[in-house]
Amino acid sequence: MVAPEFIVDLNKPLVFQVGHLGEAYEEWVHQPIPTREGPRFFESDFWEFLTRTVWWAIPVIWLPVVFYCISMSVRMGHTFLEIAEMVIFGIFVWTLMEYTLHRFLFHIKTKSYWGNTFHYLIHGCHHKHPMDGLRLVFPPAATAVLCVPLWNFVKLLATPSTTPALFGGGLLGYVMYDCTHYYLHHGQPSSGVPKHLKKYHLNHHFRIQDKGFGITSSLWDWVFGTLPQSRSAEKKK
Repeated sequence: MVAPEFIVDLNKPLVFQVGHLGEAYEEWVHQPIPTREGPRFFESDFWEFLTRTVWWAIPVIWLPVVFYCISMSVRMGHTFLEIAEMVIFGIFVWTLMEYTLHRFLFHIKTKSYWGNTFHYLIHGCHHKHPMDGLRLVFPPAATAVLCVPLWNFVKLLATPSTTPALFGGGLLGYVMYDCTHYYLHHGQPSSGVPKHLKKYHLNHHFRIQDKGFGITSSLWDWVFGTLPQSRSAEKKK
């Protein structure tokens, strides 16, 4: 139940309201409103604009960066096979980052005003309005800011000639993740892996929200024991 001393008004900008929910925020944010029209976040049109991103902006903006990074390692003398290995490794590392961020940051439990506000901005809004098509992918401006420390971290661990391809692989993994995430919410797969992933992810939203943190695969859920149980398994308990 929402705290009786404060009730969120869905007809007003939400970001600076949700913090007032305190301990009731956790329950409120995990009661989804599955409408395609998302809420307003801010009074300011400028800040509101920065929170909305069409899905195709992600590949349009970031794939050229991926190719440029890979080309840097090519120009430094690496073979096609070496480049392929570095890119694949970068994608693999991204899948672990995807799982880790989703489980330990995006699902962090908060109850303070600024904790609730921060969580709502980074992920809570997505659980409250899971079908909001303009807030399903990460805003490019925020991604650009995060790319700087990530590049420096890869540079610290890798050689000058391998850093660009490894970073490019990780960035490609991110692009695949964001596009997959959008498709799982708004696409209509009829069979195979896409259908399984859609069912798997919507199960995370609407049934077991503390399990199933993988988006592009269930690999790390299997490794770390966060696979959701089937309904039949639950009934046997």
